[in-house]
Amino acid sequence: MRLKKRAIKDRVWKSKSLLKALKNAAYGFDDKQARSRGGADGIFLIDRHFTPKNEMMKKLFDGFFEQPKSGLIEIAAALDVEPSVLLPVRVVSHDLRLLGVLYRAEKEDWLILVDCDVS
Repeated sequence: MRLKKRAIKDRVWKSKSLLKALKNAAYGFDDKQARSRGGADGIFLIDRHFTPKNEMMKKLFDGFFEQPKSGLIEIAAALDVEPSVLLPVRVVSHDLRLLGVLYRAEKEDWLILVDCDVS
């Protein structure tokens, strides 16, 4: 619901950009290229210590990970894991970035999208 609310506000809900970003999530997370160097689509880690702090970092860390009522605890509880194992990620496409958390499980990965960034 958090992603839907933000996407409606940013006027990208049900847009081609949103659908393309969701499609790019199918590329999955690659341990060998965990961070995006530009020009690649897929799922990439967001580093808390990157400077200067960009809008995606502010939205994901300040607006989600560090907010007590953001839903992070509920996501961790639903996955039966500690919140500390959830990785901050972005799903990259040309026009839009989706922000979320990734849980790397033994048999499958879980991607929970919580926000979007059109900048």
